[in-house]
Amino acid sequence: QLQASGGGLVQAGGSLRLSCAASGRTFSTYTGGWFRQAPGKEREFVGRINRSGSIKNYADSVKGRFTISRDNAKNTVYLQMSSLKPEDTALYYCAAGTAYTSQPREYTYWGQGTQVTVSS
Repeated sequence: QLQASGGGLVQAGGSLRLSCAASGRTFSTYTGGWFRQAPGKEREFVGRINRSGSIKNYADSVKGRFTISRDNAKNTVYLQMSSLKPEDTALYYCAAGTAYTSQPREYTYWGQGTQVTVSS
């Protein structure tokens, strides 16, 4: 089970850190992914991190502003979001899967989502 937290309302240019904590299984054996879904839009890839945390990839829309990390001792993956823009407003989901991929369908376990709203 994955539990996402840390969302909220922030002004444009601000920062938030999302957390995704795993329970009942060892997160370190999975790729960690972050996705988001805005109203009326499809779920889109935000970033991913491999099992050890040595490899990370990001969507072009967030590159240079968002940083994904993990603490395997705490069974948690993080998404640090900076220089937030109104277009970053969405429901953010964390996910865990065995493949290192940006495709949502390849992820097996999903968190419940945490809302991020960026005001202009």
